[in-house]
Amino acid sequence: MTTSDPGIEKLPRKRPERRLPRPSEIRPLVKFRRPRFDARERRLAHAHTIEDLRIAARRRTPRSVFDYVDGAAEQEIGIGRARRAFEDVEFHPRVLRDVSRVDASTDVLGARSALPLVLAPTGFTRMMHHEGEIAVARAAARAGIPYVLSTMGTTDPESVRACAPTARQWFQLYLWKDREASEALVERAANAGYEALVLTVDTPVGGARMRDIRNGLTIPPTLTLRTLAGMAVCPAWWMNLLTTEPLRFAALSGFDGTVEELVGRMFDPSVTVEDLRWLRARWPGRLVVKGVQSVEDARMVADLGAEAIVLSNHGGRQLDRAPTPLELLPRVVDAVGQDCEILLDTGVRTGADLIAARALGASAAMIGRPYLYGLMAAGERGVDRAIEILGAEYARTMRLLGVAGTDEIRAEHASLRSR
Repeated sequence: MTTSDPGIEKLPRKRPERRLPRPSEIRPLVKFRRPRFDARERRLAHAHTIEDLRIAARRRTPRSVFDYVDGAAEQEIGIGRARRAFEDVEFHPRVLRDVSRVDASTDVLGARSALPLVLAPTGFTRMMHHEGEIAVARAAARAGIPYVLSTMGTTDPESVRACAPTARQWFQLYLWKDREASEALVERAANAGYEALVLTVDTPVGGARMRDIRNGLTIPPTLTLRTLAGMAVCPAWWMNLLTTEPLRFAALSGFDGTVEELVGRMFDPSVTVEDLRWLRARWPGRLVVKGVQSVEDARMVADLGAEAIVLSNHGGRQLDRAPTPLELLPRVVDAVGQDCEILLDTGVRTGADLIAARALGASAAMIGRPYLYGLMAAGERGVDRAIEILGAEYARTMRLLGVAGTDEIRAEHASLRSR
């Protein structure tokens, strides 16, 4: 127990003297923001995180479209685990390092990228926003990072390539049951100048995406009582859909049905190692295999000549409770990191997540949902904003860690906390 100084107690209390503030003192405190008349700019001005873009996206798009992006398979356990894995990363900063300037760039698949970041392939992108794949490709080109166009894209490969001819663009492939159609698509990608082919291998069948099933999502969206009611909530989205080029699959024209029916037609449960050998012999550029989920499969794919592997559980959208890529990453890097490049997909939401992936051995990480939230929120400028947010978070985390360049990030800078 402490006692006060009796001398202090005897001092008279003196209240602060009040006065009117001088105009010269008030003037520096008055900051009026210039009004923003552009609705997109107003939305993006309040978007400081990817979660902010997610909230804006939910307000701008019909529920079934938002749920298609936001949802995952069955009970959505896998995507939750992927996020928790990043939350369990502990950073180990160093102090007294000169970080007045930082270099976020690094080599990804044989060329320089402004960030260790790749915009992942996503299907039906013009359904999310009428600007679609063109907007995403242009934003990636401005940012100096690669973009992967999906087989299930809604803009043809030639148009996407032409919109940013000097940018780094890769093409993602599902091996269809119709091998001749697959081979024709591979030839189109090669002729258009795509620098890499990304073969997705975790889709023998489509996952059970319960939100889509309950919403009755079709491509293009059908006019039912529910969707007509949704027009009142998202009139701009519907106006853009109905007054621009009809929504179609650039690689599979003339299809009309549910997502599940499309997946059943395109995906092939009979794909084996021999098909990967067949593809390796036909593709002249760099080959990336996406959807690897075990050390044993990583070794197999590396032995078959892939230049890179993407550890991915498809954003939790295929097999629920599949291995968490971030937790698998260090073991795969130890096993095949000297033989091929390792990228990471699933669960990345912040620039700090990119640092974690890099520290645990990935050369770069792929994102899908984060840039789609930006696209849904504000079109091309929304994708720009998503990349800006991740880049700013990445650079700030680098400085706080005490590293001046991406190539300095090592295993000593991060670890997975045991649960």
